[in-house]
Amino acid sequence: MTLTLTVSDEVRALAPGFTHVAVEAHGLVNGPSTEAGSALLDDAARRMAARLDGRAPHEDPHMAAWRETYTAFGAKPSRTRNSAEALARRALSGAGLPRVNALVDLYNAISVAHLIPVGGEDMDLIQGGMRLVRAGGEEDFVTVAGGEEVVEHPEPGEVVWCDGAGVTCRRWNWRQGPRTRLTDRTASGLFLLESLAPMPVADVVRAAGELAELLEKSSPGARVTVRGPKSAA
Repeated sequence: MTLTLTVSDEVRALAPGFTHVAVEAHGLVNGPSTEAGSALLDDAARRMAARLDGRAPHEDPHMAAWRETYTAFGAKPSRTRNSAEALARRALSGAGLPRVNALVDLYNAISVAHLIPVGGEDMDLIQGGMRLVRAGGEEDFVTVAGGEEVVEHPEPGEVVWCDGAGVTCRRWNWRQGPRTRLTDRTASGLFLLESLAPMPVADVVRAAGELAELLEKSSPGARVTVRGPKSAA
């Protein structure tokens, strides 16, 4: 069954240039990071460096647009960066890109190479559909701190992705909760690519197609569908 994705009118008003493309995949095989995935991340870092051409990640027009949008809903973009900018900064540092697991490595590589925030959710762990909304402040976000499970609450007005059980990602695409993340048991995944103007929609669609090809290659026999683009306008 196809997972429903909805964007609230309040979010549409906040970011009229927002577009998202979803890649839905069934029959996936996940596991530890591989040499092929590691090579893909290294190549993504090189592609990103060439794209930036000496600029800092936040100077890229797309990353600058995300910073402006974060500021508009009350977040501090220099402290809580969108996922693509955070990965880009790490790629340029001595730490390099993290190796998480086979599926996460794939979508992180696409995110870095194209400077597009990309998230991955285990569809079997999502309750109901997913909604992008401005939080009231009472919603539950289950995370882990100091090795213990804790419940946080978003700030009122904060943009969050949520399902029927609570928030799945805070500050739009800043921090995903562990409840729906991709694990070794994941067989069905939803990968969400998010963009703002001035990034051309065609660029997001191209990145989604590249991710779909990588998923098909890493999980032979998987059923992969690109859904979108869906504009906020």
